[in-house]
Amino acid sequence: MPQQTTPRTARLETRISREALAIVRRAAEIQGRSVSDFVVAAAQEAAKKTVTETEVIRLSRKAQEKFAALLTQPPALKRAFKLHRSLIVK
Repeated sequence: MPQQTTPRTARLETRISREALAIVRRAAEIQGRSVSDFVVAAAQEAAKKTVTETEVIRLSRKAQEKFAALLTQPPALKRAFKLHRSLIVK
């Protein structure tokens, strides 16, 4: 079980069904954590996953190859920079 290194100063409150609480308690028990620690860890993991899914662009192998080819071909790169400059207001 990881040690908590940052002080907890903020509070989060929620109401959940008895069934949801029972499963959360059971999962926390299995991991040897308090319910609070389990909920915080699960919420952080879900939040990080959501943010990553929004901020990270995933490309297929074919799309990666096309992207790399466009970046390494100077005429295409020059056109891209020119288009970029025309779209950005200075």
